[in-house]
Amino acid sequence: MNFRDEDELVDVAGQYVLGVLPTNEMDEIEREISRNHNLASAVGFWRDKLLDIAPPSPSVAPAADTWRRIEREIRRAPHGRGASNWWNSLHFWRFTGMAGFLATLLLSIYLTFTVQGRVEPTYVAVLQSPKPGTSWLVEVTAQVVRLRPLGPVALPAGKTVQFWTKPEGAAAPTSLGLVATDRPTVVTTEKLPGMEVNQLFEVTLEPEYGSPTGRPTGPILAVGKAIRL
Repeated sequence: MNFRDEDELVDVAGQYVLGVLPTNEMDEIEREISRNHNLASAVGFWRDKLLDIAPPSPSVAPAADTWRRIEREIRRAPHGRGASNWWNSLHFWRFTGMAGFLATLLLSIYLTFTVQGRVEPTYVAVLQSPKPGTSWLVEVTAQVVRLRPLGPVALPAGKTVQFWTKPEGAAAPTSLGLVATDRPTVVTTEKLPGMEVNQLFEVTLEPEYGSPTGRPTGPILAVGKAIRL
């Protein structure tokens, strides 16, 4: 992994928080976090932002004897290696925690579409930046791509936000047009150069009438990759 590339660092940190990376890459990121302040900041930012859009979990009171039974099991558990040592395994708890968080996030997206009576998305991407700012949610259905700001966006005078996508291996990103910062922006899927898992989506700050070159020219406001539901 290239931890010096800011865009890749942001994207990798987001996938790490969602728990969708292979185990060996998760281990590599955990080792890097201890010595890479930028990566640690990006991971913290993702966790904070994703918690904002996930529905709160209802509190559940444990049974009266739960803690006593846990203490008894811990005292009885062997301290050597073996299948019964899973209770103390960092990898086990990391996996279950990340899987639960991802399930909660996807459930919140599913419920949003069910309640509002809209077509369920087949792909989603959460666009984030490690710097303080606004996160965005991309939802792709068979007919449309919907980009929603998840917070207020302050733009400098004479500037606008432009929406881009880039499949893996593509030579250059494709513009999906200028977007509103105070409401969802919807474009048809006909504008997509294709759609696949890990497809890159990003929003950039551009001149008032958009990029003059047909490619991103301004700073990246947020970036992320698509996952399939």
